[in-house]
Amino acid sequence: MPGTCVIGLQWGDEAKGKLVDLLTSQFDVVVRYQGGANAGHTVVIGENVYKLHHIPSGILNPNVRNLVTPGVVLNPPTILGEIDSLQQRGVEVGDNLMISDRVHVVFPWHLAEDRAMNAERVSGESIGTTLRGIGPCYRDKVGRNFAIRLGDMYRDDFRERIHEIVAAKKRILSNLNGEVESLDPEVIFAEFAAYAERLRPHVADTTAFLLDAVEANQKVLYEGAQGALLDIDHGTFPFVTSSNSSGVGVSAGSGIPPRWINRVIGVVKAYSTRVGGGPFPTELDDDMGQRIRDLGNEYGTTTGRPRRCGWFDAVAVRYTARLSGVDALSVMMLDVLSQLPEVRICVAYDLDGERIDHFPSHADDLRRAKPIYETIPGWEVDVTGVRELADLPAGARRYLDRVSELVGRPVEIVSVGPDRAQTMFATPD
Repeated sequence: MPGTCVIGLQWGDEAKGKLVDLLTSQFDVVVRYQGGANAGHTVVIGENVYKLHHIPSGILNPNVRNLVTPGVVLNPPTILGEIDSLQQRGVEVGDNLMISDRVHVVFPWHLAEDRAMNAERVSGESIGTTLRGIGPCYRDKVGRNFAIRLGDMYRDDFRERIHEIVAAKKRILSNLNGEVESLDPEVIFAEFAAYAERLRPHVADTTAFLLDAVEANQKVLYEGAQGALLDIDHGTFPFVTSSNSSGVGVSAGSGIPPRWINRVIGVVKAYSTRVGGGPFPTELDDDMGQRIRDLGNEYGTTTGRPRRCGWFDAVAVRYTARLSGVDALSVMMLDVLSQLPEVRICVAYDLDGERIDHFPSHADDLRRAKPIYETIPGWEVDVTGVRELADLPAGARRYLDRVSELVGRPVEIVSVGPDRAQTMFATPD
């Protein structure tokens, strides 16, 4: 049976969680395959708002198995807090949640390193870290010597490993003028041993489970975190996340070969947003940018930080759609643009006097790129009550058609509000 992946094609915050929630009923398994507690997925069901960081958005459907696979770095208190919050609200979290024993675990020294390294950055512009220890944990994963996976926390030498790593990390942090007083190995061991016991019912070999599932023709939905422009290898480096957040990371993070994934849905906002530093060609640092921010409530799910806002960048999205192997587009938050007198789309860049239609590979070049816009008259009609694509105002349909033409992929899903009922599909699924 087909596997489907939902990928954000911008700098994250594209409303992927809402789409995953909508699609979940068609699948047997939902997989979160990369990123950490820096991801924030919001799902709105009627008057209920659920904000998820670690747990896949499919958890709100009781008939679906939800997997956190090896590409994720796990913060135990965060996921346990999510479990408690969901259960308090009547959402079942039991056998329907499986966490890979291969996930790497975020420890207090990772948070201390994140704060110390961010304070010591060599340039004045922040890369946008949420200071949740994600980058340092991935760094240890690649370095291997100081890495602890979830399965390691059930081994006899777990206490010894904590003592060894804390001693080494204190030496490193001392050189960075970082915090070392709070790193007591016995306190950390006791705290994380307790986390391990609470998580034990959910811990499993998700790789073996998933391979069995796809070979048994179960339908799997893969939920990406962050956005493709934040991909560690293919994004706007160094202003990126620490994992492969584009479509190229699905197989590595989940453990499933590409042959089992045959449909990719690329999710975009009808405009663009970004959090933290880094180049952003279509950014609107003016009243219009603030208006879009307020209309779209563009403040981070995880951090509460105001997001930088700008017009839709078709050059960037065309690049990430190709990079991620996208079959169709889902355009979210069209209702925000429906309140504006005119809207713009970036169709190319001016780079040092030359018109280009490709996305530069170096952040310095992208920083110099000036957007070349097309302007489309606004439709200024409340679309939040529209339930069929054919009933959208003519101006809105023209905008979507132009986005599709520039990106080179059909627009098959459109959202006009946060609720489940405010999402329209071009063809029945």
